[in-house]
Amino acid sequence: MKSLWQDAEAAKFEGPLGLRVYTSRLLGRDKSLVLHGGGNTSVKIREKNLFEEDEEVLYVKGSGWDLETIEPAGFAPVQLDYLRRLATLPALSDPQMVNELATHTLRAGAPAPSVETILHASLPHKYVDHTHADAVLSVSNAPDGDKRIRDIYGDKVAVIPYIMAGFDLAAYCAREFPKQRTKNTVGMVLLSHGVFSFAEDARESYELMIELVSMAERYLAARKAWNVALPPASPSEFKREDAAKLRSDASQAAGFPLLCRCNDAPNFLGFARHPEIARISQSGPATPDHVIRTKPLPMLGRDVGAFGAAYREYFERNAKTAKEKKTMLDAAPRMALDPDLGLAAFGRSAKDVGIVEDLYEHTVEVILRAEALGGWKALEDRHTFDIEYWDLEQAKLRKAGSPPAFAGEVAVVTGAASGIGKACAEALLRRGAAVVGLDRNPAIADLWKRPDFLGLACDLTDAKAVHAALDAAVKRFGGTDMLVLNAGIFPASQPVQGIGADMWKSAMTVNVEANLIVMQACHALLKLAPRGGRIVVIGSKNVPAPGPGAGAYSASKAAMNQLARVAALEWGKDGIRINTIHPNQVFDTGLWTEEVLASRAKAYGMSVEQYKRNNLLKTEVSSRDVAELAAEMCGPLFAKTTAAQVPVDGGNERVV
Repeated sequence: MKSLWQDAEAAKFEGPLGLRVYTSRLLGRDKSLVLHGGGNTSVKIREKNLFEEDEEVLYVKGSGWDLETIEPAGFAPVQLDYLRRLATLPALSDPQMVNELATHTLRAGAPAPSVETILHASLPHKYVDHTHADAVLSVSNAPDGDKRIRDIYGDKVAVIPYIMAGFDLAAYCAREFPKQRTKNTVGMVLLSHGVFSFAEDARESYELMIELVSMAERYLAARKAWNVALPPASPSEFKREDAAKLRSDASQAAGFPLLCRCNDAPNFLGFARHPEIARISQSGPATPDHVIRTKPLPMLGRDVGAFGAAYREYFERNAKTAKEKKTMLDAAPRMALDPDLGLAAFGRSAKDVGIVEDLYEHTVEVILRAEALGGWKALEDRHTFDIEYWDLEQAKLRKAGSPPAFAGEVAVVTGAASGIGKACAEALLRRGAAVVGLDRNPAIADLWKRPDFLGLACDLTDAKAVHAALDAAVKRFGGTDMLVLNAGIFPASQPVQGIGADMWKSAMTVNVEANLIVMQACHALLKLAPRGGRIVVIGSKNVPAPGPGAGAYSASKAAMNQLARVAALEWGKDGIRINTIHPNQVFDTGLWTEEVLASRAKAYGMSVEQYKRNNLLKTEVSSRDVAELAAEMCGPLFAKTTAAQVPVDGGNERVV
């Protein structure tokens, strides 16, 4: 491990807090040190208050901030002398501790101070750095981890047994650290938790962290336990219905929809096929700080029924009452290991799934290194259970409130690169869904850079391409709950006698056959949707009221409308509801080129501006107007409705 310090970069940061921000970001860049908000840093600064009195302030990383991107505002300023007095108390409950930290924070609007604030305050150094370094965890979780740590560091570090983060840990360190401290001590190792470094200078404290972790890396390398290779593992054929069934069973057992990402990368696949996987995967997390959502349920040969049973057994084993089970739901296991799928990670959002995946990727490395030292051994279950049902963790879950309406659900939207399709994707994303956008325009792949959106270039008239796209969608998110059929074409205006065979065939192929291909491919997935499958068809006013010159378009849309009605009749037994929206004159879409708009206005003997407001309400209808209704049709308001046809057209006298 190398120091990332750059003098030119450091010069851009002013004062002690500025350098604290800089070195915190350096730590955050290295995922083998901290992941997803893990780790803590602090700096002690003497400042003047409003009375021009000197006051010692601890600036400590605040809750919700990530070291890699932290700003000065991400550090909570807390009265240092009060924190040191707190460390001398014989006892303090965690809720009381949080209250005391909040009432002695010196800036309104500051983030909540870390639960390790008192620990940072009790260390007699200006800068304190704390990480969950993979290398140190690998050593401390191996046989005789305590002895190994002492062999590596001697008196360079104080060694603290595992105690859950909070007041008890801070008070223990405040008592024990002075006893172990020598003139050579530059750090502290909390067994099965992490490592601290400290100094009077920001760069020195940071580079001491790098050196302490490097010492553990060198120890592992010398014992052939650093780069631990797994046997080559080739992925099996991916079967999206198996993955969707897995996700459905997990959602049913949890009591709410979950996304599921299947990752058959060599490291996960090789680990899932490890001969000792049943033992090493169930021994606990790399550190209890990662326990939430990181203990896997083992699977064998995609026995998804067994997975659902294991999920339910987890609740039976740990919950005595229905009330307890309810509080456990958000802390339930969020992954499964399978010899064919690799790692299956679950979460209420794509961000949560990504966190699970990242944490377990590092956990795999820690476990394998500890195994190479003689055997992986994590903490006893009682410690991980304490973390899951810790007062502060449960309070965090309660504070989070209700999830978005479509949390844990997946929507597939066709023609999503522009117009109504893009607006539908946005409406569903706003409601918490993970969205898969399909479009023949390659720009769909870069439409949004966010974890809950997957854009795939796809020719919907090509069945093979559609199946490949759905495979990718299910691998990423686990299934399909909602399908918005929006893609279509609007041929140039032609009288019936002028419609060419190519124009007719093109309209039918894109507006009918492509939708049939997508519906057929999605049917098995929609049947497995935890809340039932939903399809919204973006139809047209031309179905009930065709216009002159639009014979091919009107006929194709009418055919699609009939197909949707028949599907509603046949698929109701599968819990799939299908409703249709008939928009009219939505001009912010790719269908309405200037040429098409001019030709349609001419066909009605109107100017373009008159044609845009040619409805009873004399209003323009936007893509968002249509999209909002499409999203609502997928929600609870339409839970008892199928085969409905709803206009969004400002009112049309020919329809009325």
